[in-house]
Amino acid sequence: MSKQGEENPKKSKAHIDPPNMKQAKFRLIGDSPLVIRRFSQKTKQEMLEKMMRGPDKLKQKKVHEKLDVEAAFNGARYIAPAGWDGFNAASIRAAMISACRLVNFKMTIAKLSVFVIPDGWDKFEPQIPLVRIYGKPEMLQTIARVETGQPYVVIRPCYQTWEAHPLIEYDADQFTLDDVANLLNRVGKQVGLCEGRPDSKDSAGQGWGTFHVAKPGEGGAK
Repeated sequence: MSKQGEENPKKSKAHIDPPNMKQAKFRLIGDSPLVIRRFSQKTKQEMLEKMMRGPDKLKQKKVHEKLDVEAAFNGARYIAPAGWDGFNAASIRAAMISACRLVNFKMTIAKLSVFVIPDGWDKFEPQIPLVRIYGKPEMLQTIARVETGQPYVVIRPCYQTWEAHPLIEYDADQFTLDDVANLLNRVGKQVGLCEGRPDSKDSAGQGWGTFHVAKPGEGGAK
């Protein structure tokens, strides 16, 4: 038995190193259109008001309001206070974690090892981190279907030619710089970003949101 105040020699002690975090900025060049679909503020407000009213006693047939096409287009964009467009920074992190399945790296470890430092925050919902999009938004009108099969028109911003320059923070005890670059390239080719991406949970994708990591001196959308 050890004396009071002395360490027990039989008790093992864990050795924990401090986090070995590093950062690197990458230039992503779009290989296909980047399509964004933000849940509109108007729809959120309507849902909140309905929840606050409680269940309607008389269910009436819904009367569709006249569609403001320009408002729908702008409502689907992420815009920083400075005026530039972006996409949710969490989408790159989620895509990198998903791509780990391709190389048999534990996704649970990747969740603790890769992060995206945002370029800014959304002006309407300042809790949403954004990565800046270098490109001009155009209005995209496509046909989608609700669960009943009824078709309807979806209006979304589309960036035909685009770049992004995300700053990635990573655990250097888990990934090398080359690992992070290769993982991003797998995201660009096999996972994609935002709407219609190859790794979409709702479909096989539309071939949108693909990209590659730029090589030194490579031209692009900027």
